[in-house]
Amino acid sequence: MSEDSHILVIDDDTRLRDLLKRYLSENGFAVSTASSAAEGRILLENLNFDMIILDVMMPKEDGFSFADWIKSRNEIPILMLTARGEVEDRIHGLKQGVDDYLAKPFDPQELLLRMKNILRRINLTSTRGLDSDLEIKLGSCTYKANKKELWESGKRVHLTEIEASLLHSLGAKLGHPVSREALMRDTGIIGGVRTVDVQITRLRRKIEPNSRSPRYLQTVRGRGYVLRPD
Repeated sequence: MSEDSHILVIDDDTRLRDLLKRYLSENGFAVSTASSAAEGRILLENLNFDMIILDVMMPKEDGFSFADWIKSRNEIPILMLTARGEVEDRIHGLKQGVDDYLAKPFDPQELLLRMKNILRRINLTSTRGLDSDLEIKLGSCTYKANKKELWESGKRVHLTEIEASLLHSLGAKLGHPVSREALMRDTGIIGGVRTVDVQITRLRRKIEPNSRSPRYLQTVRGRGYVLRPD
């Protein structure tokens, strides 16, 4: 589990939101909160999160509907938190791709352990590296992981060794921010974090239609860079 994992708590119970924010913050997480699916959408469109704790029973739009919306766009793990403890509800949530389900009232320590288990599974998957057959679509470009090659419209695009390593490292954690320090470790870049920025700028010129307004290789303020494929 990363010490700077960013958690989004969505629950219409103000007291519970405040308690969870304080408890999780004390245990090393960065925490944002929302009181509804509408507020959650705004945060998800502007920030990156490593996990969502989502209540089922919310006004206007329930957690099941919102989980569908989330899963149709990215693979952020979701832990459903609800007063409903019926087997049918748990099965319904798990069928939607929810990672875990915890009924209220609950022990905060149990919630913390479940969260850590989910994040550990995600981390193990991402640190295994890219599948050798994986191809990442970036607009008109395709990155072929098995050869560390970038192709555009049937033509191979020249990548330096560092550029290829950057794409590989970011591709191993698609949709999740990777810090400059981690990219330095993964690629062997020497010269500090600003050198990473320079290399990212050069890489963007090769994969972005408009490198000044990147669509695929985005900056996450205060956290590093994230690769968002088609």
